[in-house]
Order: sequence, then C-alpha cells, then structure tokens
Amino acid sequence: MNRFPFFRILLLGMLIQGALYAQNRSQQMPKEDVIDVRAIGDGLCVSNVFQTNMVLQRDKPVSIWGWADVGERVIVTMNGNEQATTAAEDRGWKVILPAMSASSEPHTLSVTGANKTLTLDNILIGDVWVLGGQSNMEFPLDRIENGQLEIVSANYPNIRILTIPALNGSDVKNGFPRLHEWSSWFGRHYRKGDWDVCTPEIARELSAIGYVFARRVHMATQVPIGVIDASRGGTTVETWTPNSVLQTLDSPQVKTMLSKWEQKVAEWNSQADLDRRIESYRQKVVRFEKEGRNMPANEAEPSDLRPGPAMDQNRPGNCFASMIGPVAGLQVKGAIFHQGYNNCFNGTQGTVMYRHVFSEMITAWRAAFNNLEMPFGILSLCTEGTLQTLDNYCEMMANPGPYIREAQYQTFMDFYKAGDQNIGFTSTYDLRRRWYHPQLKIPAGERIARWALATQYGLGQSIRWKPPMVREMKAEDGRIELRLDEAASAVDNGGPILGFAIAGEDRRFHPAEAVHMVTDRDDRGRPQTDRRALVLSSPMVPQPQHYRYAWGRSPLGNLQADRNTDIPFATQRSDDWPLESVPLGVHEEDITEKLDRQQKRKLIEALRKQDIERILSETNALSSTPQN
Repeated sequence: MNRFPFFRILLLGMLIQGALYAQNRSQQMPKEDVIDVRAIGDGLCVSNVFQTNMVLQRDKPVSIWGWADVGERVIVTMNGNEQATTAAEDRGWKVILPAMSASSEPHTLSVTGANKTLTLDNILIGDVWVLGGQSNMEFPLDRIENGQLEIVSANYPNIRILTIPALNGSDVKNGFPRLHEWSSWFGRHYRKGDWDVCTPEIARELSAIGYVFARRVHMATQVPIGVIDASRGGTTVETWTPNSVLQTLDSPQVKTMLSKWEQKVAEWNSQADLDRRIESYRQKVVRFEKEGRNMPANEAEPSDLRPGPAMDQNRPGNCFASMIGPVAGLQVKGAIFHQGYNNCFNGTQGTVMYRHVFSEMITAWRAAFNNLEMPFGILSLCTEGTLQTLDNYCEMMANPGPYIREAQYQTFMDFYKAGDQNIGFTSTYDLRRRWYHPQLKIPAGERIARWALATQYGLGQSIRWKPPMVREMKAEDGRIELRLDEAASAVDNGGPILGFAIAGEDRRFHPAEAVHMVTDRDDRGRPQTDRRALVLSSPMVPQPQHYRYAWGRSPLGNLQADRNTDIPFATQRSDDWPLESVPLGVHEEDITEKLDRQQKRKLIEALRKQDIERILSETNALSSTPQN
C-alpha cells in the first residue's frame, strides 16, 4: 500500500488548519495599541525614559525625573551619589546627579519614596544618540538588503535600544507609555517604549540606519551606546518643529502653511465625519447583502468621534510636542536625522518653506536637550522612481526632490560656515532604488557614523566625512569653472564625471561635460590636471550662467571625494530659479505656485523635447565626424 497519498492529505489538512487558525487570530487581534505601562503612573514613579537596561549620558550631570504624591519626599541614589527632593503640586519631581565617566559595568539606580523603592538595574554609562526623521530612518533592519546578516551578528550587550511610541497632539507630553503599537503598514504590533539590550531579536525591529550607526560608533570607541528612535513615517519637517517657533518665523510660506492648518482644524466637524462613515458602512452592508457575502467579522458600524486635523501627525509642532517632548531634558550626545519625502508635495513654495524651517528645527532640538551645541547629523533625502540618465536628463529635473536636498545641504552649510563644529551631513542619493524606501541603509548608517567618529570621537585624522565643497565659481568663455576645497573625481569605474548640468539665461539646462582643469603638460605633452578644479561645458549651452549637480529624484551623479572614499558631492546649484519656470517660456506667465496637472504635463513635454533636441544634435555631430 502506498502511504504517500495519506501523508499528503494529512499535511494538506494541517496546512489548512494552520491557515484558518492564523486567520482567526488576525481577526481577533485588536487593531489598536495595547498599553503595558502608562506614561504617568499612580504614586511614586519615574519617567519611562528611565528603565532597567538603559544607557545614561557620560560626562554630564544627569537629570532624573518622575512623579509622586504631592509633598512626598523622594531620594534618588546611584553610584554612591544621593539626591533628595520633594514632589511639587503637579506631582512632578526632579533631581540632578553628578556626571559619571563611561562604564560598561552595570549600575543600579534606586528611587525611594514614602512607601516604596523603585530599583532600575543593568544601567550603563556611555553616549546616547537620538534618531529622528520619517520612515526611511524608521525602516527596520529586517526589511533591508543584507539586513539578515546584520541581525544574526547583532550581539552587542553594550548597545541599548529604545523606540518612542507614535504619540499625537499639540500638547507637550511629559511622558510616553510602554506598549505594543499597532502598525497598519505591516499588519502587526511592535513593542515600543522599552529599553532593551541589543540582541538579534531586538535589533531586527530597530531603525536600520540607527543600528548600523550605533554598531560602528560602539565598535570603534568601545563606549556603551544608547539609541533613542524618535522617528515616524510620513512626517514633515514642520511637525518636528515647535509650533511656538514656527509662529515667530517671518516667512510667507510658513505663515501660509500655518494658516491652512488653523483653517482645517477650525472647520473640522467630528459628528459630520461620523455621519459620513456610518452612511458609508451601511451602504457597504447593503452591497454585501446583494452580493450574498457576509461582512468581515472585525468590521462594525462606526461610533467613535475622531479628532481630525487637530491630532494629525503632521499638524505643525505635533510630533515635537508628543515624541520629543517626553524625552526633552534628557542628557544626550547628539542626534541624526533623515527626512524630506513628505515635504516634496508642494512645489517650489514647499521647498522654500523647508529651507526656512529646517535650521529652526535643528536649533529647537538642541534647546530641547539643553545643549545649543549638540551634535546634529543630517542625511539627505533618499531616492525614488526612474533613474535619471543622459537620455531623460532634462525630464527628470522637474521634481521637487533635489530642491529639498539642496535645502538640507544649504542648511548644513549655513551652520558650517558660521563655525559650527558639531553639524554633520551626508548624501544618500547614490544609494538608489525605485522604491521610495530604498533598502540600501547600511552604507547610509556608516556614512553618518563616519561624521560622528571623525568629529565627536577624535578620529578625524583617520576618517574623512565632509563632502567636497565649492569655493569659487566663474562663468566665462562658454564654460563654467568650479574651484573645490579638496580633490574630487568620478567613481573609479573608468568613466567620465557625470551629473552636472548647465544653463544660460533661457534656463534650458543640458548635461555638461565635466573635466578636471588642465594646468600644464609634461615633457611628453600629456595634460597635467588639477583635481580640485572642474570645467563644465556643453555645445547646447554656448553662454552658460549656472550649474546644477545631481538634480533629479534618482539622479545621475558620480562625483565623490578622492582617495578611496564614497563621500558624494552634494546635490547643489548656483541658480535660484523655481521649478515651475525652468525652462523659461513654457507657460504664458510666471508661475510661482505648485503646478496643476495640465501645467506639469506641459512642462514635462518641454523638457522631454529638450532631451530629444540634444540627442538629435549629438547624433548629427557624430554622423558628420570624418571617419578614419
């Protein structure tokens, strides 16, 4: 008797049973957050930012705070130091412990009140870094290319990890809960609000960039590292900036943005919203009945009144109040920030607004952590979509993405030129994939770690981080000359320098031939070049006035610092022309607002025509060249 069919039937039955069990479990699983520990407990408690397994910042007086009964005496003890205080009328208390040196030896912190003592164990003293931005910072290690290799080797007992829950609201939060947070994106719960020791199981859900950054810094310094991930997908720069700061900015774009939000909040009607959702649900029930289908078990008629725009994660100041607020006042080493995607939707005015806000955001974060010189590293906007090539070059320039990257780089340059020794920057445009979550995160984390190690850990003689910078530009004799502060060359694959475009007064950009400036010739007549100087030219642009580099959402560009680095030349330009009017003459009048669909189509057609004209010109030039 052949037993294999029986086992096949048995296996099939087990698989079906397992699938039905998983389906039932998913239907029973609550699609909301499950709170383990409230943000502020009853009686004596500490802020949830202070836990067993955490890292406290070295070499700085350490603030510890929490809540107790009004008037209750609280004693905090650690490392032989003791500080006492009394809970205020709002139940809050705070003490400051003396600075401590870095130590991998586990410490214990005790908090004693009138009736109980709280004990936090396995605390290390080292450096604490905050991770900020949106989903490309938040993107977890188990979702990236080569992430599994990182995960299986993520056994670092001296790296500790805390992820802040995604809270909402414009009121400043004094604390955050410890919970299992539902992710509709991944259809599962994520554990947030707990300090954990870095293990493969813990690291897999951490920000990939944040993990790689922490790993590199820890391995180079052997100092305990704590990372606090306060990033959140789909967020804008204005939500990470205090509303009180935004209100003071003398910027038409910021004022317009604030006014629109105020109007949305004022016009929201929760009851009308509920009525619409109830009607939609009832229509769905009728439709399912007609089709002979049952409504999903986890769907019911809506009954909740939603708060609407007031609690929107992108309402100006909301994420700062609700996710930075709970950890403000904590002593930290610095922050790294990767964001920009959700500020790409409002044309030139949106990018101008970004430029006005970003520097204020950085200053506000520094103030929140009580250090106006706090190290702050910027990772520029990631890539998305079709790769820019020499065939579609002009067409791909019509995108707000490079304008956001330019705003990020110029913000960095403003701080840098003002003498700020703690501002950092790295480009990520060459880590390209079509998806707007490009999964090449390991190089991005390593690049920003190089900045930290070089500038904050005394390794500047061994590690380079700064991108080559333009010191001087000169446009004359049908070409543009750029003088750099250091040598730069194309990626070493034997090809030319790619990514520059030049334009004249008609604003018609075309790809430029970019070569190192010839300074002399040797005794054999071979050219001697200056690798700190570039010459840009194009037969399509007889009188160039301005240049752009890496100007696309997924841009062509291969210039980087010399000497075996992968430090890209940053996205930048010399002009100040708005997206909507490049080139000139496409529209009957100047347009400064975001292009509508018809206007955008007209612009794309004009840029596509430029590409075709250039390709035809190059083809004709080749066909007319005498053949040997």
